[in-house]
Amino acid sequence: MNAEVPATHETVSRSIDWDAATAAALTADVDPAETATEHHPTGPDRLLEDLIREIVGDATADTASALHPMRTAAVSTPHDAAETATTGIAPEAAAPQTAAPGSLEGAVPGETADPQAPPPELVTVPPVSPPVALTAPTADATRPVASLTAPAAPHEPTEAPDVSRETSSDHGGTPLAYELADETRRRNALDEAVLPLPPSTRVLTISNQKGGVGKTTTAVNLAAGLARAGARVLVIDLDPQGNASTALGVDHRSERKSVYEVLVSDVSLAEVVQPSTEHELLDCVPATIHLAGAEIELVSLVAREQRLRRALDAHLATMERPYDYVFIDCPPSLGLLTINAFVAAREVLIPIQCEYYALEGLSQLLSNIELIEKHLNPELRLSTILLTMYDSRTNLAQQVAQEVRDHFPVQTLETIIPRSVRVSEAPSYGQSVISYDFGSTGSLSYREAAAEIARRGAATPEESN
Repeated sequence: MNAEVPATHETVSRSIDWDAATAAALTADVDPAETATEHHPTGPDRLLEDLIREIVGDATADTASALHPMRTAAVSTPHDAAETATTGIAPEAAAPQTAAPGSLEGAVPGETADPQAPPPELVTVPPVSPPVALTAPTADATRPVASLTAPAAPHEPTEAPDVSRETSSDHGGTPLAYELADETRRRNALDEAVLPLPPSTRVLTISNQKGGVGKTTTAVNLAAGLARAGARVLVIDLDPQGNASTALGVDHRSERKSVYEVLVSDVSLAEVVQPSTEHELLDCVPATIHLAGAEIELVSLVAREQRLRRALDAHLATMERPYDYVFIDCPPSLGLLTINAFVAAREVLIPIQCEYYALEGLSQLLSNIELIEKHLNPELRLSTILLTMYDSRTNLAQQVAQEVRDHFPVQTLETIIPRSVRVSEAPSYGQSVISYDFGSTGSLSYREAAAEIARRGAATPEESN
């Protein structure tokens, strides 16, 4: 019975013959225990199930086994096993079954029992163990079936990522974004600000005995910034090179009258003042090449240190609307031209380049200012220090700026003028950097410096000192 089945159709034929013999045996007087043993699924019936499983798969084999006439009442199908695992109640087919009187267990369909035959004994068919289910049955239907997969971790709500396109408070987290945001804020503050006008004319001498520190550039751009803010401004060019005159678009050829005639020949300022092409509120007293010999000619003149001040006071007294600001651009020396500028002014503005050599002559300049204040102009004071040509990439520039602020905390402006290509290009076009490139960093810095100077002038002398 355990021999290998050679072919499928032979196995099916033998199974049918075996079922018929089994049905005939049940009609006879057969020992119930023997019958139950023969119908155990270890016989050909088991071979048929195994063969069907190999051909059509496990699920179909279970269905075919459940439909077998000898197994209908005794075999539990996978569906029953699943139902038992789900509901905890075994199907009726799994319980011991008792054949009803007048019926034969396993009788062939269509046949009836002989009425003359004695009633057969009630045969108790023991339940047949169901085939192994694909899912493991549970011993206790009230307990949940253990899962083969790991339990999912409890879901913890996480904060949704920020996908806003708005500018964050740290300005994107990059240096370029921070710089652009900062410049935009500064421009908006300047555009909305209204600069106060001084109660009287402020005369500032821009001086530093070291050349190349930005004296002329500072004079031109501060004057342009204040004129754009509504102040009336005059620039007096005392440098024989005449760079301030060039930057303001003023004709300073040798045949034109200039500040030289004012100092040497007692010509009034009204005769030499020219309007600047920079702004309608900005005027200029030009310098010519003749000013280079003025140092020698002034030596023999009376009150040689007072000549510019007298001319300026006389001019302001005749004006219907006096200038709000007068900037005097000095040469890089401490001669008579510079002394005339100190005597004519009330304030001194010192531009300091953020380099080591710019500090070497500062002590000598401060000593000369003290001497002039003591002997020639008691109203003179150092009011403003402007840091120029600042390069934030170098440690030296940062050290110089910090040292200047430590020694002159009140006079040093908060605004720092950075190195800028636009600032260097603007004079060659006869313009200030504000007109040449209004949106440049240099233009923004000089406008801020002008606004800071204007606000300081509106304060009382005690506050500004």
